[in-house]
Amino acid sequence: MKTFRFSILAAVAAFAAIPAQALGKFALSQGLVAGGSSTITNLIPDVYTALDVVSRELVGLIPAVSSDMTTERAALNQTVRSHVAPSATASDITPNVTPPDDGDQTIGNVTLAITKSRRVPIRWNGEQSKGLNNGGPGRNRIMVDQFAQAMRTLCNEAEADLAALHVSASRAYGTAGTTPFATADDWTDASETLRILKDNGAPNSGLNLVINTAAGAKFLGKQARVDAAGSDTILRQGILLPIHGFDLRESAAIVTSTAGTGASATTNNAGYAIGATTITLASAGTGTIVAGDVITFAGDTNKYVVVTGDTDVSNGGTVVLAAPGLRKAIAASATNITVVAAAARNMAFSRNALVLATRVPALPEEGDSAEDRQIVTDPRSGLSFEVAMYKQYRQVQYEVSLAWGVKCVKPEHLALLLG
Repeated sequence: MKTFRFSILAAVAAFAAIPAQALGKFALSQGLVAGGSSTITNLIPDVYTALDVVSRELVGLIPAVSSDMTTERAALNQTVRSHVAPSATASDITPNVTPPDDGDQTIGNVTLAITKSRRVPIRWNGEQSKGLNNGGPGRNRIMVDQFAQAMRTLCNEAEADLAALHVSASRAYGTAGTTPFATADDWTDASETLRILKDNGAPNSGLNLVINTAAGAKFLGKQARVDAAGSDTILRQGILLPIHGFDLRESAAIVTSTAGTGASATTNNAGYAIGATTITLASAGTGTIVAGDVITFAGDTNKYVVVTGDTDVSNGGTVVLAAPGLRKAIAASATNITVVAAAARNMAFSRNALVLATRVPALPEEGDSAEDRQIVTDPRSGLSFEVAMYKQYRQVQYEVSLAWGVKCVKPEHLALLLG
């Protein structure tokens, strides 16, 4: 059996400079190397220091969603299914010799796949290392920043993928172009968004409202009065408080949508009941209604999110609304449809609505040419980054990698706060 050995002398000096408590903040599990195992202990202080920086700059969605960090069996783009129990039906109790012959259900499912396997390389050759270690800032100090940037890059990509799930939301509240929380001591933007989730049957626990930095600035500036907020943590520490049951977070990845161009579109005259999701259009109006658009119907103040749009409303066709569909019936007559203008898509959801599945990128059964690899897990976000080292001709390449996939598994438990 072959055991790989190596030494990174330049990193040893950095080890003493890392406080012991900093090393205790992170979980480390040893990776395996084909033909044997080893550790990259000499490099770990640099990785820990970099992760310590990244973990204090957490994006808002990753720590808020449901995380599945154990999808090891799923290959890239392979479908994984998760069961979904249907709604239950109650019936009257009627005494009889035997119990009723009922209770069968059709169990549904949602699919999820690991769709991305991404890496960030960091490469150094001997002359570069020698030059920086002789009178320069030192390679290790630069490598700390390089590892921080590598992990931040992967973290931001995963965050952006979660933010893109705004198109799966059930309904929306707010006004396009108007930043939420702009009126001092007015918490209506949060309470009305929460109302959508309550009406849809979302659980009362594990609720999150992730807003962009524009809404965050208004919140900090307008809602920081101690007597109104009940605490001085907003004013003194800049911490966004739990509000109306939401854990309020910020994310730079929150999307500002591009709305469809539909104008003067109407429904046909068939009429639609509460709960309907597929709406047939009359041959009227111009432009498009695209997936992710927020639309309203005349006489109904609810703002609905479109799952499937229509590329030309003048030809009729259909649009499909996100579950649970219409909250107010549409009369059996042509009803005007309005496409809400482009707006920031701040996201409110229960933790079980969005899923982030991650794993380290797969290796062939024989292993690859990496001299060693380790998995470093950030306990705050749950993300586990793989750090690998590949020795090359008079140079070395480090690689920070992560594989992941995202999915909205419960549209009813996701709502938008427009801004």
